[in-house]
Amino acid sequence: MRRQLMWMLVLRGAAALLFGIAALVWPGVTVLALALLFGVYALVDGVALLAGALRKEGDKGHRLAHAVGGVLGIAAGVITIAWPGVTALALVTLVGAWAVITGISEIWAAVHFRREAHHEWLLFLAGAASVVAGVLLWARPDVGAITVAQIIGIYALISGALALGTARRLHGTTATAHATRHARHA
Repeated sequence: MRRQLMWMLVLRGAAALLFGIAALVWPGVTVLALALLFGVYALVDGVALLAGALRKEGDKGHRLAHAVGGVLGIAAGVITIAWPGVTALALVTLVGAWAVITGISEIWAAVHFRREAHHEWLLFLAGAASVVAGVLLWARPDVGAITVAQIIGIYALISGALALGTARRLHGTTATAHATRHARHA
């Protein structure tokens, strides 16, 4: 179970980093291109969460949280890709809602994973960063596309780095657990 969680975090972290870099490198990108870029990111993130929910290991509450986050991510991605001509205000509201919901889901998972994973505080911080980014976007929906791209880019970089950090820590505990099991059977 830890190995699957680790790879899901690696996929989500890598997608967030790529999205964050693209949003910061091209901040003058049009709202249409930003909407498509966000749609692809939310879709990949949602698929990764849903895949995590479909595995047979883990408690039902954790799998349910991943399923809800995955379905919402996929829905946000599909809606954004289907209607890329949304206004900047609608995009900001959509991204803000997605960030808050994803953040709450990550905080919930961190609290429930505290026995399963070491350094679950990284996942908690990723969730907190997501909630803060969402609230900031809701507080100032009138900001321009460049500012939105920068906020989203910074959020994605922080979230991606924290997800990869969690995956690295989980890999360390997985390798240690595997070595301990292997040594007992030798």
